[in-house]
Amino acid sequence: MASSCSLRHNVCKSSRILRIHLQKSWPNRCFLIFCLFFFIIIIIFFSEEIVIPRKKTWSKEAVLQALASTVKRDPTASDSRFQDDPYLTPKTSSEFKLFSLSQESGRNAAKYFINTYPKYFQKDYAQPHIPCLMPETLEAQIEEASEAALIERIRMRRVKAAVDLYDQLLQAGTSVSLNVTNQLLDLICFCGDHDLARENVPEQRNEETEDVQDEPQAKEGRAPKASGLLKATWKENNNAERIFALLSEPNTHSYSALIRGMVKYGAYSKAFSTYTDMLNNRLKADVHTFNALITAAPEVKEKYNEKWELIVDLLKQMAEQKVKPNLLTLNAVLKALRHCGTLGKSQAFPVISEMKALSIDPSLASYNHLLAIFYKTGAPIQGQTDILQEVMNEVSGKSFTAQDPDDGICISLQRYNGLKVYIFFMSSSTDIKQLGHANRQNLVEELLTLMAREKHNQEVQESFAECALDIKKIYDTGDRGKVLLSWTAGSLSDLISVLLAAHRRQDAWEMLKLFKTHNRVPSEELLNKFLTCVKEAGEVNQAVELVQISAGFCLPETPKLIQRVQQEFELTEGQRNMLSDLEIQTFNSN
Repeated sequence: MASSCSLRHNVCKSSRILRIHLQKSWPNRCFLIFCLFFFIIIIIFFSEEIVIPRKKTWSKEAVLQALASTVKRDPTASDSRFQDDPYLTPKTSSEFKLFSLSQESGRNAAKYFINTYPKYFQKDYAQPHIPCLMPETLEAQIEEASEAALIERIRMRRVKAAVDLYDQLLQAGTSVSLNVTNQLLDLICFCGDHDLARENVPEQRNEETEDVQDEPQAKEGRAPKASGLLKATWKENNNAERIFALLSEPNTHSYSALIRGMVKYGAYSKAFSTYTDMLNNRLKADVHTFNALITAAPEVKEKYNEKWELIVDLLKQMAEQKVKPNLLTLNAVLKALRHCGTLGKSQAFPVISEMKALSIDPSLASYNHLLAIFYKTGAPIQGQTDILQEVMNEVSGKSFTAQDPDDGICISLQRYNGLKVYIFFMSSSTDIKQLGHANRQNLVEELLTLMAREKHNQEVQESFAECALDIKKIYDTGDRGKVLLSWTAGSLSDLISVLLAAHRRQDAWEMLKLFKTHNRVPSEELLNKFLTCVKEAGEVNQAVELVQISAGFCLPETPKLIQRVQQEFELTEGQRNMLSDLEIQTFNSN
């Protein structure tokens, strides 16, 4: 503090000297004025405590985030996938299917070239680095034959290389630990005894994709599906079975890997035979093994009651071996019940109740299987028409995370009101009109109801309002001047509600006049909602007009509207007299 006071004293003294020099030497005044300002800045600077700001470290995405904050989503723009050529936007179900298949084919082709020629894709220009966009490292780093090299190839999912190295180690007299061998079994049984790099490459049917000789894949009287002809199946005496047979003392993990691989690739009977061998060796199965066997149960039995009895027997064995079921167990049982006909309907809810008693909550896949049990595609709905509503009430307001591979599967189901609902992903620019459904009044009215049901942020409401005005054009005239749809009181009310929520009061006012044009009667709720918006805008004349419209329809709610206007608005004498006359006329008419 002493040094600071001394500095201030010297500065003040210097300023006095500077003032004297200003009086004596006028020609150098400009330079001296500059010096005076410099001294003033120094005084101000030292009069307060100096705070050195901390260094600000910006993230690598800061520039992109700043740019992104300057733009907003355009709901009328084409989807990002079609911005180069919006003409390619799919408009029908067949076009959308073709687009999805083409898109997936393009991804598979790109993966093939990246994984086949990784040396040409080593340049990384992305900042920050995005590992998922870079090709996988396919070259092994460990060259000598050792267990470490085997582990490296297993982690790289190089099935053929790992199997060859495993055989080399055994031929050289080097033992491989049971843990590493189990990892190799997991890899083989998961990949189906071939490298995953071939997974997306079209190939001809060869010996690796032949069916198991003792495992018929197609039941009698049923032709095999075309998709199943190229699907890899469990080959007799494949590498998994050969390596498993070389184990002197296989453990639960070894049996589990083999059984799950057999179930995945269609060797259902062999999976149950392997499970029997496991029990004979006095080993207990884990929950993953039981889940796989439950999934395979409908495939090894013909009759519905036999399928269910086998599932129940597996669940009892789980209890005897003290294996606690999990969510995948619940979904495996429900998935199996989809193949049990009417028996599945009687057992579905008891299964869900038992699982909830074990603190297992259903996932999206659980509800998917449940709906598939009660609603068969193409079959008429008979009874249990409230199942869909119960499921919707159950999932309403909840958020789900993917816990099962089937959680993301899209389904088609038959609704109880006769509408067929297809759940699939569409681009934001693919709408009802483009799909050719603009002439379906029930569908259009349901869309209006959904938009008017709840309030959202202003951006969403603006999008809804634009959509509502487009729908109004459909009601007015078609492409050749032909009226496509007819207004109903519900559709008019919903459309006006959407416009009011977006503060498009003038557009809503023009729509309100259509009630009289089309001989429709507005509801009390709509008029009260409209009056509230008019009050927020302070439009007294429009409030009086609204009461006159209500009186013109001879609505019994007119006196209440008159009272609201008299209490909530500042009226002129003429307006008060007009409302009083309307009140008397309404009373006399009643």
